[in-house]
Amino acid sequence: MSFETFFVPEPLRRATGEQAFVDAMLEVEQALHPVDAGPFDAAEILREGRADASPAAALVRRLRAIDERAHGVATSQDIVDTAMMLVARRARALVLDDLDAVAARCARLADEHRGTVMAARTLLQQAVPTTFGLKAAGWLCGVAEARLRLAAVELAVQLGGAAGTFSDAAAVRALADKLGLAAPALPWHANRVRVAELGGALELVAGACGKIAYDVILLAQTEVAEVAVPAGGSTAMPHKRNPASAVVAVAAARQVDPRIDLIGEHERAAGAWQAEWPMLATALAYAGAAAAATRETLDGLRVDAERMRANLAPELARLPPPGDALIDRALELYG
Repeated sequence: MSFETFFVPEPLRRATGEQAFVDAMLEVEQALHPVDAGPFDAAEILREGRADASPAAALVRRLRAIDERAHGVATSQDIVDTAMMLVARRARALVLDDLDAVAARCARLADEHRGTVMAARTLLQQAVPTTFGLKAAGWLCGVAEARLRLAAVELAVQLGGAAGTFSDAAAVRALADKLGLAAPALPWHANRVRVAELGGALELVAGACGKIAYDVILLAQTEVAEVAVPAGGSTAMPHKRNPASAVVAVAAARQVDPRIDLIGEHERAAGAWQAEWPMLATALAYAGAAAAATRETLDGLRVDAERMRANLAPELARLPPPGDALIDRALELYG
């Protein structure tokens, strides 16, 4: 059972769905050799492709029935890998947009709440005084660093031919230019480092956003009540105000676990390669879902400065809070 409609915003569902993947495969084929064909039904292509352990095979049969020159020198993995890079590029743009909004909101909170004194908590116990501005600056750093890593992942075409032996660098560059992707030095059929790098960057995004949302959940507890967010209701307890968007962000973040296997067999992995497709699609969708829900959470966040000060343990209230130096540094680096 899939719950993507519950978690993932509609634009991101479209960008990472089965139809987007099949359309991207067709785009790669058309860049290699234009054929007057398509679009094709994704479910039909994927069902038929199962018999070949590759969805590209079903697509190529349809294209070659129209023009036998279709597919050119490519192999199925070239089409699938390059299509995944196109899907990743389009989905990444949506994720980066939400991350930019989250970072901007964190920066505003950091600046606005420089003097909002609260308890820093370690192991869920009050530790020393801090400010909500410094907490938000910490959020900002995590999100900004994750964003930098995601944006830096090189998304490259794949054109290695039957077994990664195709060596026409000009043809690879031409395909890369047509599709707006990078041209790799060598085919990466058996080298899955760039795929693992993308998966790892998406995990960082999910973790950075989930961290913010989880902090908000803890600060919004009834007994703490230092922040509030637009609340969801309870079917059994009308008095409850659940931090719904933050809960969705944490749950979405925990779905991002792309276990990319870097140790494949020879020139094309048997099974590990196929396992990458749903892992990457899920990571793109749910990292983006975490970012979108965190953006929603911060857009509606209300900070209760008086409650924060009142909650300070008496022995902490007598201690000086930190100055602005760390906040200034965070805003200079990432704001």
